[in-house]
Amino acid sequence: MNQTTIAKSVRCSGIGLHGGGRVGLELHPAGPDTGIVFHLRTAEGVKRLVPDPGQVVGTGLATTLGNGDGSVRTVEHLLAAIRGLGIDNIVIETEGDEVPIMDGSAGSFVYLLRSAGIQEQNRLRRVLAVTRPFEHKDGEKRIRVEPFDGFRVDYLIEFDHPLIGRQTLRLDLTPENFARRVAKARTFGFLSDVEALHRCGLALGGSLENAVVLDEYGVVNQEGLRYKDEFVRHKVLDFVGDMAVAPLPLWGHFEVRCSGHAFNNEFLRLLMDNAATCLRTVTLAGNAAGAREAAPARAAVAAAPA
Repeated sequence: MNQTTIAKSVRCSGIGLHGGGRVGLELHPAGPDTGIVFHLRTAEGVKRLVPDPGQVVGTGLATTLGNGDGSVRTVEHLLAAIRGLGIDNIVIETEGDEVPIMDGSAGSFVYLLRSAGIQEQNRLRRVLAVTRPFEHKDGEKRIRVEPFDGFRVDYLIEFDHPLIGRQTLRLDLTPENFARRVAKARTFGFLSDVEALHRCGLALGGSLENAVVLDEYGVVNQEGLRYKDEFVRHKVLDFVGDMAVAPLPLWGHFEVRCSGHAFNNEFLRLLMDNAATCLRTVTLAGNAAGAREAAPARAAVAAAPA
């Protein structure tokens, strides 16, 4: 199974969730073993940022990456689309400090990436495979992972709201499943929270155009929901994006309960801290069944492109 990149550069623009202004995005092909790299256009020039669990510097409303030279907010939907479509190597160039929120889902990014074309490269794909069970718990929040040949997530959410309640979803991550089942699920929030955020000058780009908004009884958006269980579908989308800041694609069966961006990142940091005993780097030779073990995961993390 070979690595992939996009076949040509593509561009889009949209509203930033936090600032409410227009922001731009360009996606470029990248060579084998590049991984996912951000180029941030700043007043001081272009700054390079490589996603890493330790580079997550904010999880309020969305996931923010930063390295001291620059930061970029709301990265999770784009990263989910990249991982969901099985793209290994790509350069993401941002204008402004946010990724456009688009319609609040990953649907626009899937369309953009597919319009660029996905090109196979002459280097075998490497993944970080879970080798033993690992769990992180805090009250009702829980993430457990165990070995699995691929990326599978079983997600459960519970909200005290008549339209949400308890919802579950299982997803085996393939490009087809990602695009069909979760890519178009939008972010959601509650009207009282949105109004409070706006009064504080936060989430200025948030609107009914890019989020599902709920009042006490139902959905405020005139068009309603895209799926009856759109809420858990979006949580799975966010989880895929938050796991995408690992230095290589992860392989494992994840059981997730009542999590969010902050807890997702806590889990991933702890998992990487225990990489020597819980993870191995695997080179995929032809297909999953032909995978062969490489070096211990900690060595691979150190060797991942910076």
